[in-house]
Amino acid sequence: MSEAMARDLTHRPVILVVGGGYVGLYTALRLQKKLSRGRAEIVVVDPQPHMTYQPFLPEAAAGSVEPRHVVVPLRRTLNRCRVITGALIGLTHAEKRARIAPVEGTSFDLSYDVLVMAAGSVARTLPIPGLAEHGIGFKNVGEAIYLRNHVLARLDAASSTDDPAVRTRALTFTFVGGGYAGIEAFAELEDMARYAVEHYYPRLSPADMRWVLVEATGRILPEVDLDMGAWTVRQLTARGMDIRLNTRLESVSDDGVVRLSDGEEFPSETLVWTAGTKPNPVLAQTDLPVDGRGRVECETTLQVRGMPDAWAAGDLAAVPDVTKDEPGATTAPNAQHAVRQAKQLADNIVAVLAGQEPAPYRHKYVGSVASLGLHKGVAQVYGVKLKGWPAWFMHRSYHVSRVPTFNRKARVVADWTLASLFRREVVSLGQLQDPRREFVFAANTGRTGQLPPPRPEAPGTADTPERSQAG
Repeated sequence: MSEAMARDLTHRPVILVVGGGYVGLYTALRLQKKLSRGRAEIVVVDPQPHMTYQPFLPEAAAGSVEPRHVVVPLRRTLNRCRVITGALIGLTHAEKRARIAPVEGTSFDLSYDVLVMAAGSVARTLPIPGLAEHGIGFKNVGEAIYLRNHVLARLDAASSTDDPAVRTRALTFTFVGGGYAGIEAFAELEDMARYAVEHYYPRLSPADMRWVLVEATGRILPEVDLDMGAWTVRQLTARGMDIRLNTRLESVSDDGVVRLSDGEEFPSETLVWTAGTKPNPVLAQTDLPVDGRGRVECETTLQVRGMPDAWAAGDLAAVPDVTKDEPGATTAPNAQHAVRQAKQLADNIVAVLAGQEPAPYRHKYVGSVASLGLHKGVAQVYGVKLKGWPAWFMHRSYHVSRVPTFNRKARVVADWTLASLFRREVVSLGQLQDPRREFVFAANTGRTGQLPPPRPEAPGTADTPERSQAG
């Protein structure tokens, strides 16, 4: 046997998984299960030490689910993988070398044999004046917690003053984007705020609040039929919510005045941006081929086009949809495809390592489910349309079945069970946004002898939580 052949037999391939979201977690989880111990080294790189199950973020923001239960710790779940908490800052697949920036310390190079690009997506923003300064995203658990605390703090602020201008500004909540993420966050938070006002704020009325959804197109929920989207608009409007279709956000002034394309202006201390996503910009630091939308070009087998030993899936991958007759059709960037692509991707890697051919990814979109608040929802699955309580129940049943690990499934079900027995938790933990503030005030008071000002919870007093690289 030659020396080269002996090295090939003793070499343990390194599988680099970039991203710890849907695709990254599920791929690594299946690889560590399918590959015998010692068969390969699996390395997972992500800036966050956990995976976020994003469909439950609206319920976490509304208090129906404990925020810790919608995240899955990577190190605990991927106990046979090497997890690096850091960011990919460069990758040359031609040399099979990645540049990693850990959360602390200096950057280093990592050599690999097989690449899984699963860095997911980030919020797609527009150059709108004031958006970066006043907007709140809704893609990770930190943003969900921040938004919940912020909304409840606005109720506290409005209830503690008789100034009508302060009340109007505090009780106006603006959301931009009418897709599933935007509609669920909009409806769930309004449902929570309405409950809080009715039970704990005698000086306020639900009619004092104004909830505005701004959508640039002529419909919401593009994943379902027009009649279901129109029904959802009617349901939300009946709750007193303001749906602005064919309308764009033009600007936000320094003092928080929102200006829309239809000419209306109004003060609002809450601006939530959920107007779509785009592939993770880290792709610009790689030599992987991308299409006109910035997505990695893939074959039907999830292999990167023209790149041996490179694979991609999820939001940043342009995967041909073989279930459609449309030329150039690709799979939608959603959790339904991401979870199934991860399974197929892992199986294909195992097959190739065993000298077999990879199989193409094929999955026909089965439909969508959405929650519109407690006991309210809309769903269209396999052509069957459901509304109200049945749709809400299907939403919960489907997503709890998809949450990774039995541990997280049990905790989410326990949260729901307790919530059905007791009143909703509507307390604001605003100190989480700036935990050192009061200590710094106390230290400064001891030095200067002056009392600190009251602690407001206003937009801009805390940094927006960082977005994770997920796939």
